[in-house]
Amino acid sequence: MDQAVIRRATKEDVAQITRFNVNIAQETENLALRQEIVESGVTKLLNNPELGFYLVAESDSRIIGSLMITTEWSDWRCGQFWWIQSVYVLSDFRRIGLYGRLYSKVKELAEMDENVCGFRLYVEKDNTVAQEAYRKYGMHKTAYHLYEETKPGLFFTS
Repeated sequence: MDQAVIRRATKEDVAQITRFNVNIAQETENLALRQEIVESGVTKLLNNPELGFYLVAESDSRIIGSLMITTEWSDWRCGQFWWIQSVYVLSDFRRIGLYGRLYSKVKELAEMDENVCGFRLYVEKDNTVAQEAYRKYGMHKTAYHLYEETKPGLFFTS
């Protein structure tokens, strides 16, 4: 996978990233996301870099993988955690190190930003393949559980 180029996503990548995000939800959680909501979310992030950014892996002018970075301020560490989210690699390009290349780019970019203190991600509890990949590249399971509450009336699935 040496020929893949890892780069920041642009507005021209919205459609493919949207497809990837819809696929992630279907494959990992059996959720049917509303494409128009996802597309709007991808577009909003790309138009507002303070929210985060996407990286894409491209080979032969085709996007074959992507991930999103958002930030969380840590007052304990006086720094930002970069949250790795929406990781997706086309099935033909899985298990050949493409995620590792994306993660290496995340780390490279973080080295240039003195505010970044580490990386976090959440993963579906039964997605053992992804969990193993994250461990392989140096991440470890934490002692935290994730809780959430969404606003009433928020409909992001079909």
